[in-house]
Amino acid sequence: MKPTVSIGIIGGGLMGREIASAFARWCSLTEVPVRPRLAAVADLNPAALDWFAELPDAPRCVTDYRELLADPPVEVVYVAVPHHLHEAIYQDVLAAGKDLLAEKPFGIDLATARRLAAAVETSGRFVRCSSEFPFLPGAQRAFDYLKSGALGRPLEAVFGFHHGSDLDPGKAANWKRQNISCGEIGVLGDLGMHACHLPLRLGWRPETLTAQLTKGYPQRPDGRGGLASCDTWDNALLHCWASIDGQRTPLRLEMKRLSPGATNTWFLDVTGTEGGVRFSTAEPKTLHLFERGAEQWWKRTDLGFGTPFKTITGGIFEPGFPDLIQQMWASYLTERAGQLGSRFGCATVAEAVATHEIYAAALESQQNDSSTVNLPAAP
Repeated sequence: MKPTVSIGIIGGGLMGREIASAFARWCSLTEVPVRPRLAAVADLNPAALDWFAELPDAPRCVTDYRELLADPPVEVVYVAVPHHLHEAIYQDVLAAGKDLLAEKPFGIDLATARRLAAAVETSGRFVRCSSEFPFLPGAQRAFDYLKSGALGRPLEAVFGFHHGSDLDPGKAANWKRQNISCGEIGVLGDLGMHACHLPLRLGWRPETLTAQLTKGYPQRPDGRGGLASCDTWDNALLHCWASIDGQRTPLRLEMKRLSPGATNTWFLDVTGTEGGVRFSTAEPKTLHLFERGAEQWWKRTDLGFGTPFKTITGGIFEPGFPDLIQQMWASYLTERAGQLGSRFGCATVAEAVATHEIYAAALESQQNDSSTVNLPAAP
């Protein structure tokens, strides 16, 4: 019998329910050394807890997260709350002696991220940050390819995340549309980890950055018959220089809430003199690899269920977002157990802080009419 890890969730919204669903399907995984048990869920809204109360092995449901943290059996806590609440709750989780899987952006700004990183180091707890898309088979294949040196001399790298639902002017405003709760970084904090995780893991850290940040609708319906102001950045193009395989290479990071036709599209496109790789969730089964010989061509590969953590699912099928959530948790819990080995790990605290350094540089660039900003070197 595999050992059980008791987990608490703070924030019973969309992501909290996805996490619970991933645990309920844990039997589909074949090589994870532990089994999660959802022990408790906390949410200020009692109605949000009704869904969890209907689960076959219903967790304890509370409206005060401090009750969850005071529960001795809870070993790991996942937190999905608005950005301005991250610091206080993450600090409380650490002070309670619990391990943490934090939602991005690991605080509302760079100063917060650095304070949290210091608290993690002091606490000695095991902490990682949420980032699902690198666990896709196409992302894993691209990551291995880019580590292999097959590019030759690097020419250009692009990583991004787009969606288009905010193009609807009738979409109601929520906390993500206001600086006070989302942070001045706006879309950077919302989508930035998705774009930054792989290049940072590859060691492709931006050295300089020029930002182009734009806003969409200045007002949206407030859900009560009026209008609410929206002051966060909605789209971000970050033009960077990074050292890739020892070469100073253009690196572009794209994060867009207003991308016509996109429905949560995560993508990468990296080229070199000898090779290249392209992958997008718009075509989740398709990987494109460039080869140069007497002729030049892009080779198309049809991917299957090649996730880092093997499952009972046949290899001819394809994974979806719920599978990526489960893979991310399998990685977190396996690394926590000291058995990750060479498999891909969740975003680290250092990587989370590095994303905030990118966001802070982007804000500085935007404030100075898209000037070029130098980023701090890797610690």
